[in-house]
Amino acid sequence: MSAVLPPAALRAVAPPGYLRAIARRLRHDYVTLSFGAILVLTLLAACCAPLVAHYDPYATGLLGRLKPPGWQGHLLGTDDLGRDMFARLLYGARMSLAMGVAPVALALAIGGSLGVLAGFYGGALNMAIMRTMDVFYAFPSVLLAVAISGTIGGGVASGLLALTLVFIPSLCRIAETATSQVRALDFVEAAQATGASSLSVIVAHVLGNVLPALFVFASSLISVSVLLAAGLSFLGLGVQPPTPDWGQMLAGLRQAIYLQPLVCALPGLAICIVSFSFNMVSDGLRHAMDIRT
Repeated sequence: MSAVLPPAALRAVAPPGYLRAIARRLRHDYVTLSFGAILVLTLLAACCAPLVAHYDPYATGLLGRLKPPGWQGHLLGTDDLGRDMFARLLYGARMSLAMGVAPVALALAIGGSLGVLAGFYGGALNMAIMRTMDVFYAFPSVLLAVAISGTIGGGVASGLLALTLVFIPSLCRIAETATSQVRALDFVEAAQATGASSLSVIVAHVLGNVLPALFVFASSLISVSVLLAAGLSFLGLGVQPPTPDWGQMLAGLRQAIYLQPLVCALPGLAICIVSFSFNMVSDGLRHAMDIRT
């Protein structure tokens, strides 16, 4: 994704009209609103899982293994251990959404801060930070996440650390490029000429112009994070049983794909829907923030 800032963002303070224009575009973007509603409903269902689900997601029943949807009140059937699929999908959404959002939020804070410092100060600091980030670019993101998580052992903490380290370089580069553009503008040079400290210039003039581009790019990474987190859990390097997680559920059901294909496909379908929804919302935000449209 391009790190070029939208023209309206190249100002010391975003004008109220620009913010109203963003809200107006989003109100008329029914595709973005629809997929945003899907994400909101998914989040609400995950938060209210104890109220919505009528079965214990951990309760097993070997006599009720791999039953079809609707069997004895099980809305979406049962898994290979007889656990209610609807309950496990709702509870699994908690972990899947957390593993999708949390690594990106941490990477945004760390990578964004490093990128702003590198772009604002330049010189040796820029060289040291960006060359370090280039080392991570030498490895594909999937292999890097698997290598890190496999080295430190499976679990939620290792998966969170692995995904955070994967996303830091790209966010750092976006922040560095955007900060370099803003730093060369007249209002930043004028603020420095008045004797304002570097910290005050960054807070008052740089961050307001860099954060919009960072937030839009970060929102596009959430879908990738959901997929990578599911992949780690599928390989046994992420969330560990019996905690419900969509990737782990998919791994447990893969042996029964020919017995109950519909039930086995439900975790994968949930991953696809949530990941695609995050992608569409990110595209809508990027379109709404582009003043040229």
